[in-house]
Amino acid sequence: MKRPTQRIRYLRTPDGVRLAWAEAGAGPVLVKAANWLTHLEYEWESPVWRHWIRFFSDHFRLVRYDERGCGMSDWKVGDLSFERWVGDLESVVAAADSQEPFALLGISQGAATCLAYAVKHPERVSHLILYGGYARGVLRRDDPDRERVYRAIIDLARLEWGNDNPAFRQVFTSRFIPGGTEEQMGWFNELCRRTTSPESAAGLLEARGVVDITELLGEVRTPTLVLHSREDYITPILEGHILAAGIPGAQFVELDSKNHVLLENEPAWERFREAVLEFTGIGVPAVGEDPAFASLSPREREVLTLIAEGLGNAQIAGRLSISEKTVRNHVSNLFDKLGVWTRAQAIVFARDRGFRQGGHQHHG
Repeated sequence: MKRPTQRIRYLRTPDGVRLAWAEAGAGPVLVKAANWLTHLEYEWESPVWRHWIRFFSDHFRLVRYDERGCGMSDWKVGDLSFERWVGDLESVVAAADSQEPFALLGISQGAATCLAYAVKHPERVSHLILYGGYARGVLRRDDPDRERVYRAIIDLARLEWGNDNPAFRQVFTSRFIPGGTEEQMGWFNELCRRTTSPESAAGLLEARGVVDITELLGEVRTPTLVLHSREDYITPILEGHILAAGIPGAQFVELDSKNHVLLENEPAWERFREAVLEFTGIGVPAVGEDPAFASLSPREREVLTLIAEGLGNAQIAGRLSISEKTVRNHVSNLFDKLGVWTRAQAIVFARDRGFRQGGHQHHG
């Protein structure tokens, strides 16, 4: 499969902060909310995040961004409030210009941001995928021991974050990926140093600690999948149970892992991918159908069905109530995925390989 490339751009938020955002892949849009310490360029080839980016950009048009205060976005920002995080997600969605409802991926603290966005804009979000997430930050969980540790880490971040000695950052890393290799641990240590300043690191930790969106859970109307690692130290599985129990109709998947960031070689990663593809209705070929069609999004399958019926782009646009430009994009994506160049080739390819016309509907 052709390696995806990413395109990085900048936007300016209403309060004047420059945010870096990137897109990669083709297909239905999936927007990943910012989570702890990202760097769009540095994590593209990282041994900790590379498989996540590859998986999502193989199946979706993946949109992600560095949050205010870190990565390729502005580091010096005054406001690190939860309301700003939701506003930043709104700015990225506007820049990505998705004409159709899209999936939202919230990892860790990103889950709360996604939930607040979905409650505010229910018509925009087709699916919510929450991994390792929580509705209540550490300082809102009524757990004095964890609270003391967390406050100590905030103080240490302020004092030791930029230090050349990685010992403090190692404390951090070992909590995120206890099952990591030396290479993965080393990379995560370096990520910490490269992506933010001591002041921003402490500020981001503080802001995360006081998040509490528990009262929003009952208002979610979007189909939701909650996935959580059984022995996650950063976000205990109880927090995942609270999300799944509070969100009407949410599905819950428990993963056999102790890592807060799933690593590529663990069985839990395979389980995660299967659950996501099944939940979003992507990559599940009809019985007797060539696996080549598995990479098509539900919308691309609809377009291929209409091409096979002999419809032109304008007619397809009318039938699906989308713009002709969007149809052209879908046609070009599905030609790429099937390795064909013309409509005639696409029709023959579909007929000869058992394509089930209209037989694969979008869930949700």
